[in-house]
Formats: sequence, C-alpha cells, structure tokens
Amino acid sequence: MRSNILDKTLEGQIAAVRGFSRFYTRKFGIIEPKLLHSPWTLQEARIVYEIAHRDGCTATDLVRDLDLDAGFVSRTLQALQRKQIVARKPSKTDKRVNEVTLTAKGRAAAADLDNRSRREVAALLRQMDGNRRAAVVRAMGTIEQSLEQPALKSAGFLLRSHRVGDIGWVISRHGAVYAQEYGWDISFEGLVAEICAQFLKSYDPACEHCWIAEVDGEPVGSIFLVRATDEIARLRLLLVEDKARGLGVGRALVEQCIRFGRENGYKTITLWTQSILVAARGIYERAGFRRVKEEKHHSFGVDLVGETWELEL
Repeated sequence: MRSNILDKTLEGQIAAVRGFSRFYTRKFGIIEPKLLHSPWTLQEARIVYEIAHRDGCTATDLVRDLDLDAGFVSRTLQALQRKQIVARKPSKTDKRVNEVTLTAKGRAAAADLDNRSRREVAALLRQMDGNRRAAVVRAMGTIEQSLEQPALKSAGFLLRSHRVGDIGWVISRHGAVYAQEYGWDISFEGLVAEICAQFLKSYDPACEHCWIAEVDGEPVGSIFLVRATDEIARLRLLLVEDKARGLGVGRALVEQCIRFGRENGYKTITLWTQSILVAARGIYERAGFRRVKEEKHHSFGVDLVGETWELEL
C-alpha cells in the first residue's frame, strides 16, 4: 500500500515537472525557430554564449558540457565559422587541438543576444510587483541549487596590492589585449595611461586601491577602485589575461572592490563599460550591479555602445 502511495506521489511530481518545463519553454519563447527574434536558433545561441564565457573552449568541451551530439556541434561550428562568428586556433597547451573563439563579429552577436535576453526578462518581471518578483527569483534559485550543486574549484591565484612596475604592466596589457581581441586602436592605451597616471598622482590608500591578480608569481589581472565623491567610488580597469580566464579571477577582483567600498563608507560603486564586453558585464551583473545608462559612441577606432552600471552598497 505504501509503495503504491509513493508511486502515485512520484507520478504527480513527474507530471508537475513536465508541466513546468512546457510552461517555461513557452513563456520564454524557447520553442520558437529563432531565439528571442534573433538570427540564431537556441542551440546556436547556447554555443555562442559558452564560447564567449570560456577560456580555451574546444568542440569537445561543448559536446560534454552542453550534452549535445558531436556531429551537431561540428556542423554548427562550421556554419558559424562560415558566417565569421567563430574562428579556430591551435590550443596553447596542446597543438593537436583547436580552440574555438569568437571573432569581433561573434562578440557583437553575443552582446546582442545578451541584450535581447535582458530585455525579454525585464519585460516579464515588470509585469509583477516587487514581492512576486522576489518570490520568482528565489524559487528559480532553489530549483537550480537543488538540481545541480555547483562544483567547487580551486582558485589557483592570489590578489595583492599594486607595487612598483605594476601600473606600467596594466597600461601595456590593456593596450595589447584590447587591440588583439577587439581591434581597438592605440587611443585606448592612451586613455588607460591617463587613468593610471591620475591614480598614481592623487592616490589615497585610505579610500582608493589597485589590486593585481597573480598566478605562480605572474600578473594576470587588475582592477582599481577610485574615489569619485565622498559617497561614490568608481570601479576601473578590470582586466583578466586570457591564460587566467575561467579561474574566477574577474569575480574575485570585483568582489574585492565591493568589500573595500563597503568598509570605507561608500554608498555607491559606478563603472563604465561597453556592451561588447560580455564576460565582464556578466561578472558585474552577478555581483549585483545594474545598468542605468547606455549610449552609442565612436571611440578607440570602432563603433561602441557605452554602458554605465551602478551598485548600491
């Protein structure tokens, strides 16, 4: 008798989960031929997203982590390569393996998908009052945590204060990385040099700081928190080297800024970024920042969409 009751309970739970799955896919337009009225299917969008947020991504990684058919992934990557969305390059660690990266066009596509998703979710949440909205978000968190506990990953890096020579490294690496990955011209390196020069000239350790991330004694990341007013701090110059991406360096640097800001009495942290910097924007959003302004501009030799984000402490 008890077994029959348990079976009936399980059957009811199975039906509830399947019903929710149908509701969710319909509500978010996942079953539409193209995701979020974009040029991409759901699977293409998933692949573009994963490549944008990974370091050293391979086709094998996509097959394993997305639970997709190897032939499908191969065909999709070939199609995205023909459309100049992705490119292939030999792996740094194994020259027999090709890594998949996004081109400049691919990063723009990833940013567009991210913006479409944000607008879609925002429209959905605006239909609810604050209490219902909070309840929905909590319920989603419960589902995610219950179904898949995140694996703990060793950081493998340390954060330290800047020292002699670090600021020169920050300027050099910003110029080189953004030129290589986004095609920005030398005027961006000039802007970084101006920001760093001002930091050194007026540096007040009581309310400002620069952190450098290290792996095996080698700098791989940077971030600054500087005073704007007595109540507002400005986050600047977040950088994570390609070799250190995927370790949680960017998240740790941003969290360090937030802790420092709270400890030193700031009420708000603000930052300026670009829509095309998808990985950085994801870090800011997960840390609690919200986008408050966006504006198209032409800087560093390219057309961009600048964004202002804020975090209330």
